[in-house]
Amino acid sequence: MSVFDDFVRRDKRALARIITHIENRRENYRQLLAAVSRLPHQGYRIGITGPPGSGKSTLVDALVLRYIQQGLRVGVIAIDPSSPFTGGALLGDRIRMQHLVNRDSVFIRSMASRGESGGLAAATRDVTKVLDAFGMDLIIIETVGIGQIELDIVEACDSVVVVLVPESGDMIQTMKAGLMEIADIFCVNKIDRPGADRLLSILNSMVHERQTASSVEIRAVGTNGMNGEGVDSLAEAIEKHRGVITTGGELERRRGSQLKAEIVHAVRDRVVRQLEETIDFDGQFEHVSRQLASGELDLYSAADMIYDRYFRK
Repeated sequence: MSVFDDFVRRDKRALARIITHIENRRENYRQLLAAVSRLPHQGYRIGITGPPGSGKSTLVDALVLRYIQQGLRVGVIAIDPSSPFTGGALLGDRIRMQHLVNRDSVFIRSMASRGESGGLAAATRDVTKVLDAFGMDLIIIETVGIGQIELDIVEACDSVVVVLVPESGDMIQTMKAGLMEIADIFCVNKIDRPGADRLLSILNSMVHERQTASSVEIRAVGTNGMNGEGVDSLAEAIEKHRGVITTGGELERRRGSQLKAEIVHAVRDRVVRQLEETIDFDGQFEHVSRQLASGELDLYSAADMIYDRYFRK
């Protein structure tokens, strides 16, 4: 029996092998992805992002435990900082959430960000599809940080939770625009610390100011991932958001935008590979580089010449 057959039978070892095959872009990985894509998909994708030290991993741990106690199957993708030596994830699934790893209803995968914008590994979207096809009810994607570059997580998730801590209050103003674009739910974690109430008040004011009659409601909830306080409220906020966007047609629109973004990424990757493979063959790149170095060309004119040479019909 093939690995794919074992995968269809929900064998977690087969799942791990297929993810490794796809993540490392091994031979025939695209055919494998195509086969996976033809299987039923019904999973819901939750993005968890926030600054380092906000307790995202502990919070995800508490959320996963709650979900599996409800009988749900959960897949977790943890995007970790890349090792400067190997390019691999510094934190592995054997280290985090150790007590959940051996449960049949949970699968946790750590992936290296590999320097990708937004902290998302190049293969994250593909791994999400694999977990969905495996029959996971929920797929949680935890990213490394927050900022403008994190906005691309929206392209991969249905509900996005931005996790902050009470000390984040002073940075809210500088992050306001990006936060409002990316967040479906705000979570103030470590609410036992001073300033938690103030930050919740600031966030709720921000939400109220930006709310319109046609926009999806954004909520701010307080949690303490260490002892589980507020985790039920967070899960309820996620479920409420899911219900609103599902019944209102927003989920379908988001999924359409996600598919469009995936196509753009795939085409872009192919164009970049083609350029890298052909750009030095006829000496054009060296010629343009010399003109740029001598000041005969500016950077954008040089780029236009390369584009015209290789891509303009």
